[in-house]
Amino acid sequence: MAFDSSGGKCVIFSAPSGAGKTTIVQYLLGVLPELAFSISACSRDPRGEEEHGKHYYFLGIEGFKNKIEEGAFAEWEEVYTDNFYGTLTSELERIWKEGKTVIFDVDVVGGLNLKKIMGDNALAIFVQPPSFEDLERRLRFRSTETEEKISMRLEKAHIELDRASEFDYILLNDELGRACKEAEEIVRNFIS
Repeated sequence: MAFDSSGGKCVIFSAPSGAGKTTIVQYLLGVLPELAFSISACSRDPRGEEEHGKHYYFLGIEGFKNKIEEGAFAEWEEVYTDNFYGTLTSELERIWKEGKTVIFDVDVVGGLNLKKIMGDNALAIFVQPPSFEDLERRLRFRSTETEEKISMRLEKAHIELDRASEFDYILLNDELGRACKEAEEIVRNFIS
């Protein structure tokens, strides 16, 4: 099934883990009622307080692969071995039917895939940490992952930072309050 991206607009926030994209997206959802969050699907199990249909659609590996076969995704990728993430077409259609603009919080490859699919209907924003050292500090400060996971994320971050120029806009997150206000202005201009 081919995906029709003419349904509406979307705003894509991408960044390496720890750059602050989720915090900025949460801020925007609080101040811009015309935005609605696209809940991603994934193959992993819920962590901590995460709920199915609120934080992610937890499909499991087989369930995710079945959705790929059905052509149910606007985009998807295997981030790490057997660790899939994607955007269900039905999720985009649900939000557009409500007359809202979709906002995404996705990794860099997912963001670029969405931008390619959505074309001029998408604004792709890369959230840039002040430095690689700062990014590493933020990841360690979260204390949510093993040293192995942190190393994996940092390795991936090097590659992701090199792709920043492929986005429509690079948002420096050196001071969160300022970055949130700048993001708000950029998004308001795009959706108006």
